[in-house]
Amino acid sequence: MEANKLKELKLLCANVRIDILEMLMKFGQGHLGGSMSCVELFAVLYGKQLNVDPKNPKKEDRDQVVLSKGHAGPVWYSTLAEKGFFPKDWLFTLNQGGTLLPSHPDRTKTPGVDMTTGSLGQGTSTAAGIATAMKKRGLNSYTYLIVGDGELNEGQCWEAFQYIANYKLNNCIVIIDDNKRQLDGYTKDVINPFSYQEKMKAFGFYTLTAKGDDLEAIDDTINKLKEVKDSAVCMVLDSVKGQGVKFFEELLSNHSVKFNEEYTNEANKAIAQLKEYIAKEGE
Repeated sequence: MEANKLKELKLLCANVRIDILEMLMKFGQGHLGGSMSCVELFAVLYGKQLNVDPKNPKKEDRDQVVLSKGHAGPVWYSTLAEKGFFPKDWLFTLNQGGTLLPSHPDRTKTPGVDMTTGSLGQGTSTAAGIATAMKKRGLNSYTYLIVGDGELNEGQCWEAFQYIANYKLNNCIVIIDDNKRQLDGYTKDVINPFSYQEKMKAFGFYTLTAKGDDLEAIDDTINKLKEVKDSAVCMVLDSVKGQGVKFFEELLSNHSVKFNEEYTNEANKAIAQLKEYIAKEGE
């Protein structure tokens, strides 16, 4: 990746993290952990990989994103706002009456959202359907399915994976956000996932792993998956829940955070540090 592009993506990550923290503090609570673990992924997708147009979000040959872990909507909304799909002041209406940014994404409300999600497990099936339709219509487009590690407790996910692998839907890039935690605790303690890499390989996927905070590794991995022609493909994102802000990374209850005085103070410290970084690097 060229140095200028890498710098651009790092600045995008910083701005998205600020947006997530500010919008959740404004509402008073929200799904911080699983949103933050996907920041670098969304920066690479919307900053480099996706064929999308903020001025024409419904263009026929666009790539489509399915955020099956719909509770991570704040990272999607923040990235879409930063890339010009809608005004940034919408972010401060999150999950409020009349909002166009509901708690879980709704394709009938938000520009840039292609599939309504949040009932965990169902996004895997809808992404398989979108990718199938793209193939049948002869579109050279990709569907990016982002699924959570806790969500993989759902049997529906594995049924959809069997379908994707059987039909070799290499235009459906499956991304597992392996941030090691879910609502009730660590994934290994709730239902031990063992190895996602080995599981996906056994299901017929060409599978690679990338560090969740490494922009270049994420980009390189997606490029490698796009070269695969005769197999379903998967990237396991080795991420950290609350990624990018040490206090929230270490907070055990970081799945959905209610902003008391301590958490608000820590969030404001993080925002100040991020703004300082932006001011320095953006010169």
